[in-house]
Amino acid sequence: MINTLQQFTDLPAGLLDSSAENLHQLIPQPALFHLPGKRPDTLFVSVLLHGNEPTGFLALQRLLQKYHRQILPRPVSFFFGNTQAARLNLRRLDGQPDFNRVWPGTALPESPERQITEQIVAAMRQRKLFASIDIHNNTGLNPHYACVNKLDNDFLQLGALFGRLLVHFTHPKGTQSAAFAEFCPAVTLECGRPGQEYGTEHAFELLDSCLHLAEIPSHRIAKQDIDIYHTAAQVTIADDATFSFSEETADLFLNHDLERMNFTDISAGTVLGKTNHGRLPVIAKNEQGEDVTSRFFSNDAQQLILNRPAMPSMLTLDERVIRQDCLCYLMERIEL
Repeated sequence: MINTLQQFTDLPAGLLDSSAENLHQLIPQPALFHLPGKRPDTLFVSVLLHGNEPTGFLALQRLLQKYHRQILPRPVSFFFGNTQAARLNLRRLDGQPDFNRVWPGTALPESPERQITEQIVAAMRQRKLFASIDIHNNTGLNPHYACVNKLDNDFLQLGALFGRLLVHFTHPKGTQSAAFAEFCPAVTLECGRPGQEYGTEHAFELLDSCLHLAEIPSHRIAKQDIDIYHTAAQVTIADDATFSFSEETADLFLNHDLERMNFTDISAGTVLGKTNHGRLPVIAKNEQGEDVTSRFFSNDAQQLILNRPAMPSMLTLDERVIRQDCLCYLMERIEL
């Protein structure tokens, strides 16, 4: 992994027809591309920060196909992240950091990936930016929604262009959207599971709209136009705890239909799984990184129980993703 950012102003031959799995043959390292356009302000797009989330790449590819051999309505700069993980359809390779945790503001140690993100931010700060859009997929059953790091009106308006469901978060640290939120409106799009045509089309429609908008709407967003939630806690499995959806002897035997709780109001007393030890096998941390496990969970009669009402997101049955990232986020509705 090199630690110098590669930047290009021309598309590599074959990009418009490549699959995400084969993209590493054209772009073996993280790379930033700049294409000119008619308007003065640039749209920034990042894709494949997680290699098993190809919808962003497919939506961007569709956009580039539409305007092939044309001048774009506004300049577009786009970043291809972990193409090596995409080759194997993995979130990240063993030994790699998470490409959406290494941006300025991260708590992770120095690495080549971190140096590249710092160079991207420095390069894009020199341009007048219209907005930043980072595109992802979910592994679990989740609706489409947009995430924002600030509750400023332009962030909310940008998110609402994608849909009425918005999530505000400030943790985990080191995300692309949080880094860009310091100098332009920024959103993260969560486009459902990979392989769904609607996810690609939905992301493409927003990208295309952003090329044509003269500006992000400046009027104050109406409360009835959005449903907005705040991330109250990130829930991870304790490092020394085992968990499973199939092995009942694991420290935490999770309910096999857990992901159906995503974006559903669940009540206090809801059982998430069976425990085989007296201690809590999960850790919940709030936006400040403080341990709030006992606020949200208890271990009662060998059951992992939710102590207070909440709305989970990102629940998945993919055990590798759970270990690499988290079990879920717990959200609470907020009023503007």
